[in-house]
Amino acid sequence: MRVTAAIAVNVFRESVRDKVLYNLVLFAVVLTAASYLIGQLTAGQDVKIIKDLGLSATSIFGLFIAVFIGIGLVSKEVERRSIYALLAKPIHRYQLVIGKYCGLTLTLAVNVAVMSAAIYVVLAYMAWGVPQPVRTVWDAPALDPAMLKAVTLIFVELMLVTAVALFFSTFSTPMLSAAFTFGFYVVGHFSGDLRNFQQVVDSPAAAQLARGLYWVLPNLAQFDVKSDVVHGVPVPLGYMAITIAYAAVYIAVLLAIAMLVFSRRDFK
Repeated sequence: MRVTAAIAVNVFRESVRDKVLYNLVLFAVVLTAASYLIGQLTAGQDVKIIKDLGLSATSIFGLFIAVFIGIGLVSKEVERRSIYALLAKPIHRYQLVIGKYCGLTLTLAVNVAVMSAAIYVVLAYMAWGVPQPVRTVWDAPALDPAMLKAVTLIFVELMLVTAVALFFSTFSTPMLSAAFTFGFYVVGHFSGDLRNFQQVVDSPAAAQLARGLYWVLPNLAQFDVKSDVVHGVPVPLGYMAITIAYAAVYIAVLLAIAMLVFSRRDFK
């Protein structure tokens, strides 16, 4: 456990020093602030636009962080040949995989927290001085605590994407790992269409393949509750618990396979 924690802290420090990470976080914060200016152009929809753009920015830029840093967790060690020095130490390969994953998860947690705080700051500035009669027509309060539910599911989704990126990085090149991970992300948000694919094609084989992919690939659409939160629709805690449990199982399976593949990989 101590070795895994040390690896995780080291990954976190390396990620914090990465200029790409700073650029992505800065861009997300700027976009969140810019959403305030955009909201001013649409009377009566300010809060909705700020929340929607802010949460979308958190999700998109969190995705870039998860993918571009996640795929380099293992490949950078191989390219720099520092993997040999690590494996020469009393470190098990599974500890390296888990430590790398935990380190990037910690990095994502910090950055999602920063971007979420930026959203609340913009909303607080926007809501300051607004008369109470105007606030009563909003679907949800400006500083709605329910937004934390959307942020939580965004973070859990990014944890799942990170596990996918780490899985591919254990046996593939960075370019292919990025392509595969983005492919998983896109398909995961349209997995419901795979289930109904037989309704638009005449090929039974294609329909069976699509249905098989539906059950194998992660269903990422269930993590997207931004629209519900923005429009004041309650997100049940039971739904969140089931969704988080689903992600935990999927992450565990991906990490188990990644550890198995990495343990059998020959670096000679």
